[in-house]
Amino acid sequence: MSVGIERLQVYVPQYALRLTDLAAARDVPPEKLTAGLGVQEMAIAPPCEDVVTLAATAGARLLRAARVDPEEIGMLLVATETGVDHSKPVSIFVHDLLGIGRRCRVYELKHACYAGTAALMTAADWVRAGGGRARRALVIAADIARYELGSPGEPTQGAGAVAMLVGSAPRALGLGEQSGTYAGNVHDFWRPLDRREAIVDGKYSVACYLDALAGAFTAYRGLERPPLGPGEALSDRLVRLLYHTPYPKMAMKAHRRLVEIDWAAAGRAVAEDAAAASYRDRAAPGLAAVARVGNTYTASLYLCLAALLEAEGRALAGARLGLFSYGSGCCAEFFTGTVPRGVEAVADAGVAALLAGRTFIDVPAYERLVRGGEAGGEPPADFAGEFVFAGVRNQRREYARPGALAA
Repeated sequence: MSVGIERLQVYVPQYALRLTDLAAARDVPPEKLTAGLGVQEMAIAPPCEDVVTLAATAGARLLRAARVDPEEIGMLLVATETGVDHSKPVSIFVHDLLGIGRRCRVYELKHACYAGTAALMTAADWVRAGGGRARRALVIAADIARYELGSPGEPTQGAGAVAMLVGSAPRALGLGEQSGTYAGNVHDFWRPLDRREAIVDGKYSVACYLDALAGAFTAYRGLERPPLGPGEALSDRLVRLLYHTPYPKMAMKAHRRLVEIDWAAAGRAVAEDAAAASYRDRAAPGLAAVARVGNTYTASLYLCLAALLEAEGRALAGARLGLFSYGSGCCAEFFTGTVPRGVEAVADAGVAALLAGRTFIDVPAYERLVRGGEAGGEPPADFAGEFVFAGVRNQRREYARPGALAA
């Protein structure tokens, strides 16, 4: 049974900050951020937006683009590590805002940045379990990456959401049935319950990421069918490789580690020029959007996928992709998918239009927005989202459409 992603839609906040401006304000060389991290801009959420509004806006855009009646959705999963309540899931707020029917399985998933993949795989298994019955799931990965002002993690912030329609007629990406997984308890990144910003051990987190990549990729390599022949690398069979990308330089490190493992297993030497060419051809094409949005945690891998299909969909039709997902703490998964013929009909996820329509702000404005937190209330005049966090009343979070709030 063919199962996979029928369509994707992306939403990122209206505001963005150039990393060159942040570098000047923090008195660091701009190339330390733009070249050292590979990030050019990062998305900034205003106080009237939170992870619920990001997820709901992406979901609404997807249902419209796919011309799907919300009543058709039998499972709604929202993956996030920036939830709004210790008990009530983000997904039930989204369920209400999107007008999805009551005969729906609804819950939130959390495992740092891996949760988006956990949601996708759960939805795919649910679709397969339906047998001959038509099932459709809505999976949304949404996050707001926050670090303290002036901290080392500050340049790796970002915000956004990717919504995916999962079903038995995949027009965007058909998922393979095998995947390689890896898990281990590490303290590389975490956010205690009393904190709004995360705590990260940067160098250790990179090491954990690369160890998890080695474990998940090696596990998948052994499951590849048909089996790899003598001297054959798995990457030979994959036209593009996409990675969880908190910042593009992390994907560069990941690809280098994957190539070392893959080519060594095939009995090949790793030549610098060949490894660099592999990165340019297979990994770099998927990183353009992340460089302009920043870290979106659970959504980052799928932002890469959405942007890649939008930019190269027709050329990639029939091609096989490799995808690696990592979540601190940690859990990781490597899997593959095939781009269907005719993908160009569904490849527009809205990425280019969103990036072209953003408003760039200066550092003082960015700092005011950050200090404002998620206060809720009236959206700015140039607000592009479809839902607004109205604020907290009687200890309950309230949401509305911008027009209804003004009325």
